[in-house]
Amino acid sequence: MKVVVVGGGASGMLAAIVSARKGNSVTLIEKTGSLGNKLRITGKGRCNLTFEGDGEVFENNIVQNSKFMRSSFSNFDNKDVVKFFNDLGVKTKVERGGRIFPLSDDANEVVSAMIRELNRNNVKIMYNSIVSDIIISEGEIKAVITQDKKQIDCDKCIIATGGKSYSKTGSSGDGYILASKLGHTVTDVIGGLVPLKCYGDICSKLQGLTLKNISVKIIEKGGKILYNDFGELLFAHFGLTGPVILSASSKLNRISNIYEKLKNKEVIVSIDLKPALDFETLDRRICKDFDKYSNKEFRNSLDDLLPQKLIPVIIELSQIDGLKKVHQITKTERHNLIKAIKGLDIYVKEFMSIEAAIISCGGIVTNQIDPKTMESKIVKGLYFIGEVLDIDAYTGGYNLQIAFSTAYAAGNSN
Repeated sequence: MKVVVVGGGASGMLAAIVSARKGNSVTLIEKTGSLGNKLRITGKGRCNLTFEGDGEVFENNIVQNSKFMRSSFSNFDNKDVVKFFNDLGVKTKVERGGRIFPLSDDANEVVSAMIRELNRNNVKIMYNSIVSDIIISEGEIKAVITQDKKQIDCDKCIIATGGKSYSKTGSSGDGYILASKLGHTVTDVIGGLVPLKCYGDICSKLQGLTLKNISVKIIEKGGKILYNDFGELLFAHFGLTGPVILSASSKLNRISNIYEKLKNKEVIVSIDLKPALDFETLDRRICKDFDKYSNKEFRNSLDDLLPQKLIPVIIELSQIDGLKKVHQITKTERHNLIKAIKGLDIYVKEFMSIEAAIISCGGIVTNQIDPKTMESKIVKGLYFIGEVLDIDAYTGGYNLQIAFSTAYAAGNSN
């Protein structure tokens, strides 16, 4: 069988490898001059390959169309991903939160291993080539046409062009155009796992500060909790980023009238700096510190409790005079301090652009795709995998797992 894979990212490379291992003649077409461009920068260059956990954990971390992934995940799950890369010589490790990385912490090792396997299985790789058209006859795939008018005959075509995020890596929405031409419905595509711009100057004052083991709630005006999470965030000059914020963004961007709500300052990120301590326990802890520093000024009494950079902001929010002696602080003032620590509130202004997004949300609707094989229900022999589909997940290796599971399903299908 002649197979063409369009797109040399994570899903495209794996689909090409799986298909070639079955004895097919495989051509991999990549629009840039190198493979795995986005894979090289995932996980800050460390490559969060997958996650540790079962199918329920996987499904709970998929934001859109989680049930669609059941079949492909059951046939190529996270344990299969680990084995696949271990067999290629990439040793792996499990980190906090069940995130699985290469032992080397080097995404380039992952890409290099896949390229070696492509070559070992005689996959023909065409660099700097863009597929501009697909030839269909009597509802079946026949060939692909490149921008420079080359025709590549095939019995099967797998579209793995990615989404629209990080367009410099080659994912600029080509797959959506091809899919639309062939009768597929493509939903609006927006940035997912994207930093949040915020109102006010709190974030700029705390720029560069990373907070670990904090709790975050995204609260709508009126008190409705839109999202909550526990983990790590980072303050930037424009607002907030880091794992918990990125995951929150992929939930927020699908809320009805979200842009209007952001414009009207109706969405708050509420940060609990001490989630392991309830109000009373934190009060006892602060009383202990206040006894220790009773003769100091209030501004010099919080070093044991908070990062240095955070102290001036919390003092301002508590509305306690920083020059006041600790032993003069009232119970009411102390409780105001606790409220500031347990609820550092920041108003969300807008999402960063899709260029700053880790993934794309939206894409080809899944009800036009066979979940077992990833084959189009409209065109026989045409397959869609990875980020081009309307499936996305939170951070933690889940999006790469989607890429790998769908790729295996398509590559393994005859």
